Amino acid sequence: MNSIFLPYKMGDLWEVKQKDPEAIILAGGTGLLVFLREKGLHPHTIVGLENLWELKQIEMQNGEIRIGAMVTHQQLLESPVIQAQLPGLHQAVTVLGYPPIRHMGTIGGNICTASPAGDTLPSLYVLNAVAELRTPTASRLLPIQDLIKGPGQNVLGRDEILYQIRIPVPSPSAVSFYFKVGQRKALAISVCSLASMLQVAEDEQTIVDCRFAWGSVGPTIMRFPGLEKNLIGEKLSLNKLREFGQTAASMVSPITDIRGSAEYRRMLVSNLPSKMLQTL
Repeated sequence: MNSIFLPYKMGDLWEVKQKDPEAIILAGGTGLLVFLREKGLHPHTIVGLENLWELKQIEMQNGEIRIGAMVTHQQLLESPVIQAQLPGLHQAVTVLGYPPIRHMGTIGGNICTASPAGDTLPSLYVLNAVAELRTPTASRLLPIQDLIKGPGQNVLGRDEILYQIRIPVPSPSAVSFYFKVGQRKALAISVCSLASMLQVAEDEQTIVDCRFAWGSVGPTIMRFPGLEKNLIGEKLSLNKLREFGQTAASMVSPITDIRGSAEYRRMLVSNLPSKMLQTL
């Protein structure tokens, strides 16, 4: 590695990228630096984004919550907007790593790393988050599930960066939930995680909207919109959620690794939806 750049303006970032299209983008660094060490890679140029102020903002605009790609997990924890409007995402960040990691790691890094165990990803899936990608001359919007291709893989072009994440403000009556199963209480990569959002009618029984997304049980975050539709109009009950979980467990594709067996993960997929009732 010969050069590290820390631009203060987006124009300076693009200038570096144009000179060296192979330059590596560094967000928080908690994942990238480990990856480079494990692979024995020595990039010629690393461009750190930590000084780009516009990538570190959390704002509400036009019915959306906009989160800059360089917003740290600690910022998410402390943000009144996230606490009030996106409690499921806030809950997910509370079990992400430990304080030094939360102060360094960023939501953009968590997304672009594209790990199926990424703690913010299931919540972003159920929130219908959209990624704004930018090049020196253009921008495009992409649903979060279309940005991620597989483990460690995303569709970012060589001249693109993740600029921000846009999330529609949820209905005030929607209830969010995040649950993570790990091998220990702290610092654990999830064996299985579930984010969900549920909205019931005024009778407090009929389901009018529901979304579920599981982590660590497939090559990407697993969500089944067709299966969710089967719950719309049904009465919310423990049996319905158990049936839903059992069907979802037959549709995921977990692996067996040192953290847990495929069978154990399927059992968790089946059981976790019914825990939603604990938050109502």
